[in-house]
Amino acid sequence: MMIRFDDRVAIVTGAGAGLGREHALGLAARGAKVVVNDFGGGLDGAGGSSAPAEETVALIEAAGGTAFAHGADVANAEQVADMVDKAMRDWGRVDILVNNAGILRDRTFSKMTLADWDAVVRVHLTGAAVCTLAVWPHMKAANYGRIVMTSSSSGLYGNFGQSNYGAAKMAVIGLMNVLHIEGIKNDIRVNTLAPGAATRMTQDLLPPALIDLMDARSVTPGLLYLVSEDAPSRAILCATAGGFSRTLINETEGIHLDPANCTAEAVAAAWAEISDPAGQKVYENGGAQVMKFVGKAAAAAGISLG
Repeated sequence: MMIRFDDRVAIVTGAGAGLGREHALGLAARGAKVVVNDFGGGLDGAGGSSAPAEETVALIEAAGGTAFAHGADVANAEQVADMVDKAMRDWGRVDILVNNAGILRDRTFSKMTLADWDAVVRVHLTGAAVCTLAVWPHMKAANYGRIVMTSSSSGLYGNFGQSNYGAAKMAVIGLMNVLHIEGIKNDIRVNTLAPGAATRMTQDLLPPALIDLMDARSVTPGLLYLVSEDAPSRAILCATAGGFSRTLINETEGIHLDPANCTAEAVAAAWAEISDPAGQKVYENGGAQVMKFVGKAAAAAGISLG
């Protein structure tokens, strides 16, 4: 069946251009009413303008869709509350939140200022938390919600000169992991999209030959699935140039060291076995990982855990 969003209300942050705009257009084309959020600042977060969000709204309306623009700073709780309140007043619900807003202040770590660090973490991580916290009560009351964080290969794997960006992009995955657990009973599904696309944030980093291949529109189909009614939860979906894959955080089975031999030297000697990928697992919560180690220790001590 075709994925549709009729009667659904979506908020897309950073939707004035690039990936956010394509996400907003894609949701609206499939029936969603869309709050187009964009502070309208520069790549470094400076300035502000309502024009980008209003341009996206105009495109949606020209295609027969329904949307309104809101210029909330995603890390400003009062402004975000006003945005969510307006959606509730106008449309009575918020079903989908796409945390897409972001800025860049790339520098090597040795040249980075704390202001550069704070600005990037504030938008990517705190902004995602502020927006999610604002919609969470409404989703709980409706027993329905679809939330997407936006990560990056810079967070998953690292990228030179992006320690602030990479740290924030990995942190939203930790946020997803916890919200997935807390949202299960209310059918709030939380996922992460890790896109690669030619946008104003990346155009200066990409060779010209790749820009046409890495169209932002090729990423949005993955986003639409992650916020659909039959979406998974706690998935990290990577999407670039029409390619899609899933990142899984695995942990090796590892070893147990006898207390009498639990030394740094023993860890060094067993490093290959500790790192052996055979039998690695994906853990659904932190408690399961802890119990793996406790189980090994108990077995070694002859203790039954029942």
